[in-house]
Amino acid sequence: MRGSLLIAAASLAFAQEATIKVDVDVVSVYASVRDKRGAYIKDLSKDDFTVMEDGKKQEIRYFSRESDLPLTIGLLVDVSRSQEGLIEVEKRAGAQFFQQVLRPKDAAFVISFGSEAELLQDLTSSQRLLAKGLDGLRLNASVGGLHPSPTGAKQRGTIMYDAVYLAAAEKLKDEVGRKVIVLITDGMDFGSRVSLQEAITAAHKSDAIIYSVYYVDPRVYGWGGYSDSDLKKMSEETGGRVFRVDRKNDLEDIFRQIQEEVRSQYAIGYNPAGQSTPGGFRKIEIKTSNKELKVLARKGYYASKN
Repeated sequence: MRGSLLIAAASLAFAQEATIKVDVDVVSVYASVRDKRGAYIKDLSKDDFTVMEDGKKQEIRYFSRESDLPLTIGLLVDVSRSQEGLIEVEKRAGAQFFQQVLRPKDAAFVISFGSEAELLQDLTSSQRLLAKGLDGLRLNASVGGLHPSPTGAKQRGTIMYDAVYLAAAEKLKDEVGRKVIVLITDGMDFGSRVSLQEAITAAHKSDAIIYSVYYVDPRVYGWGGYSDSDLKKMSEETGGRVFRVDRKNDLEDIFRQIQEEVRSQYAIGYNPAGQSTPGGFRKIEIKTSNKELKVLARKGYYASKN
């Protein structure tokens, strides 16, 4: 199924006004834990974790080392001018990734973005349909140079923030279980109608984890590339991280790492204790008793106004 996503200002404005409710009777957080060498730690117990919300310690009531909840993945691929030479690799690696990570009850969708965002395949568990969607990846760029100037008013070059916002707010907000956005891009945004923070907020409200794959074409940038600071902010805020395609790690290697991480998560649930502002953002901090271990988990959530 192919179809253009609605990215008109009116559509985004409407979506931004919509309230996404979070049931605060139980807050669910998915966390992965690694040691100093980067190896995943999979044998921790509930007693090894401490959960804080807005500075108050919370009692962990639900805990599982292996979550059996459905996994929904949104694969977002940058097809702007600077990424043109990488598209064929992304097609092959993306299809292989879906074959490896998706189980029968899981689902995925594919969005490409350049000067516009396009839904190449809607939510499905079909490997055939996902491969067909990936095969539809193609250059999508405005007429002009490598990237339109950010001072060029309403020009649209690489609408990364819009793509993340739409994936979270329109495709993931009503899904259940674990939700992941895998974002493949060189980290540049020109012309999005929403801001970086609005994209992050949409991800928070849909409980989506963002894994960013920083992928630059050395024929365009050299191996130096552009800044990945926006990718780090989106990923770290939502409990994911940034992977970099380089001489040591190709795209297939990174997809294998993402697959291992999403299958190595702890599911942690608690009933919030303490008064917080209804509708506001509540900060979450998760630690382990072993201070040398690094925990990756979302930084908070938006509570329901009701």
